[in-house]
Amino acid sequence: MSSPTVINSSAQFETLLKSNTYVIVDFHATWCGPCKTIAPTFNQLAASETKPGRIIFAKVDVDAQPGIAQKYGVSAMPTFLILKRSSVIETIRGANPSALRNAVMSASSDSAKGPAQSSTSFQSKGHTLGGAGAGTSRSQTGSSGWSFGARMPGTGGAGRTLGGGGNGYIDVVVRFFGLYFTSLLSLDSYTAASESPFRAR
Repeated sequence: MSSPTVINSSAQFETLLKSNTYVIVDFHATWCGPCKTIAPTFNQLAASETKPGRIIFAKVDVDAQPGIAQKYGVSAMPTFLILKRSSVIETIRGANPSALRNAVMSASSDSAKGPAQSSTSFQSKGHTLGGAGAGTSRSQTGSSGWSFGARMPGTGGAGRTLGGGGNGYIDVVVRFFGLYFTSLLSLDSYTAASESPFRAR
């Protein structure tokens, strides 16, 4: 069972819009009697119809978040907005349980048809440690296995490779754990890893 997300900032609201196909928003106020009357219906719909990435329910206190209320032209409470991909497709003004239920059920059935909205997390390009050519090379070296090509510090540029004889495998494991713990235990993991003696050269 899910309860509605309480919106505490415009940034939180924007993130919610970007990560869900449908967002059902209850614009309310703590002093509003009709808001309290319809709140159990809204909470019940949120509990039964929430499907992360597809449809989610949010509550916006107009006194705490006046900017969001102004942006959507909310002037009476309660006002319910049905947003699909950040655009308002339906507005319900007043405590009208049947209209709210019909709008939510319509959005819920439509949201089940298409793919879920993807989260905005981890959509950045990221960084490659050691520069453009320092990534792991997956060129096969005949019968000797995979070649990692990156040189361990202190090898004088010779560079041992996995399957290349000697301690190549151990070097790769030491480099991996060295970089892992260096980036894990630092505040700025990218800088720490790129300046680490374990980085690929």
